[in-house]
Amino acid sequence: MTSPTTEDLLARIATLELENSRLRKDKPQPDLPKPDPSSPTTTLSLDEYKRYGRQMIVPQFGSLPSQLRLKQAKILVVGAGGLGCPALLYLSAAGIGTIGIVDDDVVDISNLHRQVLHTSENVGMYKCESAKLYISRLNYHVNVETYPVRLTNDNAFSIVSKYDLVLDCTDHPAIRYLINDVCVILSKTIVSGSGLKSDGQLSVLNFQTYGPCYRCFYPQPPSPDSVTSCSDGGVIGPAIGLVGTSMAVETIKVLTGYYTRENFKPFLSVYSGYPFQQFRMFKMRGKQKSCEVCGEKPSVTRDKIESNELNYGVFCGRVTFPPLDKQYRILPSEYHDFVQNKKHLLIDVRPKEQFAITSLPNSINIEWDPIFRKADSLTEYLPEGTSKDDPIIVVCRFGNDSQLAAQKLINMNYSNVKDIIGGLYKWSDDVDDSIPKY
Repeated sequence: MTSPTTEDLLARIATLELENSRLRKDKPQPDLPKPDPSSPTTTLSLDEYKRYGRQMIVPQFGSLPSQLRLKQAKILVVGAGGLGCPALLYLSAAGIGTIGIVDDDVVDISNLHRQVLHTSENVGMYKCESAKLYISRLNYHVNVETYPVRLTNDNAFSIVSKYDLVLDCTDHPAIRYLINDVCVILSKTIVSGSGLKSDGQLSVLNFQTYGPCYRCFYPQPPSPDSVTSCSDGGVIGPAIGLVGTSMAVETIKVLTGYYTRENFKPFLSVYSGYPFQQFRMFKMRGKQKSCEVCGEKPSVTRDKIESNELNYGVFCGRVTFPPLDKQYRILPSEYHDFVQNKKHLLIDVRPKEQFAITSLPNSINIEWDPIFRKADSLTEYLPEGTSKDDPIIVVCRFGNDSQLAAQKLINMNYSNVKDIIGGLYKWSDDVDDSIPKY
């Protein structure tokens, strides 16, 4: 019998990994107690009295009537990530009757340091299903509905209309504007949060249609190149967790009637984890007459959204730059051969914190932002004696910033420049898998 070749074994491993990933996504939920649809929402069971008693005796909470309001409430959480997980944890524990979860992403091992409902065993499972599994074990009185889809113009109204309140736990402006516009049109209050690195912020929007909406605060979206994701900027788990937990508190205050039209004031609560933890509260302006969705003459309508006449991706924009010409690009495998035969300078343009995690041998670190991007001359940063004719290779994490840096070098008349296609991620895939991905 002929022994399998290395290629055969790799092909079999790849097939098994794909099948394993599919099975994890379809992983069945174990049999657990489920809420009884016929159970009245106007009373509590003896189990519920014991379960929620410690919060019902808090004066500000509102005792039994407030607990019944939570039991009757239906909330939608968009995003089961760093914000959504702690919010879902505490809101399900508090006794929200029905919780919907929208998230089309799957659990990745890089999520686990901050997305506390997910476990290592659930890597590869849809996040909404993983969150439902945890909640079902925590509080079987809660009915959980999952939507493993991306919220879009086509489905947003049909999903959001089923719920009383929406928690925006997303991380992209286009989705934020979509959630805001749909909720305003459907008269839904939004508890909105965001977080990055060690900072975060939250607010209550469109409160009882009386409060301002997201467009009242931000009529125009931020510049696309100013938007940083968690994968690029990083995030401290407990910091974003505190923001998500605070969103749960605000949700409880809205649902139990603690906020009224008389006492509610528009606010933005900002959290900072460093150097000393602090929450700062800022008073915000009220509803704006000129607002395009909640103002006196709204131009954002349901018809425009559902017909896709309003394109949120175009409205918010995206970072674009001219691709580097092919002659200035090199594959990781080609660079691996190149490095063996030719003296050159390897510049890593990642932030210094990322450079400290891992780097290629003999590379030097010159950060793209702000050093490389703003420099008029790189003479002071390059090794002494470097000429503009010397071979220079540029690398970054994914192969984006390296293209910008290579183009800048070319514009500075460095004649022998290339960037490594796909960056260190591609290098780890194609050349050396001992280089860690982070």
